[in-house]
Amino acid sequence: MIKLVNLVVRKDEYTHEEFVERWTGEHADLAKDLPGLKKYVTSLPTAPERSEYDGIVELYFEDMESLKAAFSSEIGEAVNADAAEFIDMEQGPTEYVEETVQLDRS
Repeated sequence: MIKLVNLVVRKDEYTHEEFVERWTGEHADLAKDLPGLKKYVTSLPTAPERSEYDGIVELYFEDMESLKAAFSSEIGEAVNADAAEFIDMEQGPTEYVEETVQLDRS
């Protein structure tokens, strides 16, 4: 399983609240349709005024080929174009990782 982790920074013209509404609403609805997507998680800071980032997104795919195919698809291109409207795509690091769960008591 491959996970894309991105620390997200909103564009300056959006308040944090406007960003949250767009990111977890309209944008999430679009991103959920990425082909091959296994799991999709968004996390928001509990104290955004003290946070360097406006959110964290985690997208899970079976493998790197599936991830690449998803973002090369028509839906993937639409997801990126939509994100570019309210997310500063040059800010916030992106990591591609293989997750190892050390403990899960959920």
